[in-house]
Amino acid sequence: MSNQKRKKTRKLRGHVSHGHGRIGKHRKHPGGRGNAGGMHHHRINFDKYHPGYFGKVGMRNFHLRRQHKFCPTINLDKLWSLVGDKVRDECEKDQKSGKAPVVDLVKFGYYKLLGRGHLPKLPIIVRAKYFSKKAENKIKKAGGACLLRA
Repeated sequence: MSNQKRKKTRKLRGHVSHGHGRIGKHRKHPGGRGNAGGMHHHRINFDKYHPGYFGKVGMRNFHLRRQHKFCPTINLDKLWSLVGDKVRDECEKDQKSGKAPVVDLVKFGYYKLLGRGHLPKLPIIVRAKYFSKKAENKIKKAGGACLLRA
């Protein structure tokens, strides 16, 4: 320990209380525990660094539905890019077998499928929370299916 010479504790050896006063000093929680005293003895700190911490603002909404309008969308022309080229090539080869890939849009972070763009004439099964009419018609024309997901 090469730093030992410079430490304050070495200097205070022999002095009983090491600079913390007599009985009961430098103990426990002199300012209170946690956020105690925010309205009283710690008020300056709270007003300066945490303005608006105390009090109420506005009205309460008892039936708040968070993110009920959150509905990320994707268009038909991007649908096969989620599946991947490898799966698409396999589907093109095995068209007669009747196998179709299943795409769950919610797993990819989309809730609604919109109908912009063209689909290849390959069957595909799509699971999503919402479909537009155009998208549903185009998928069914290609020989696929639309499955609603909760």
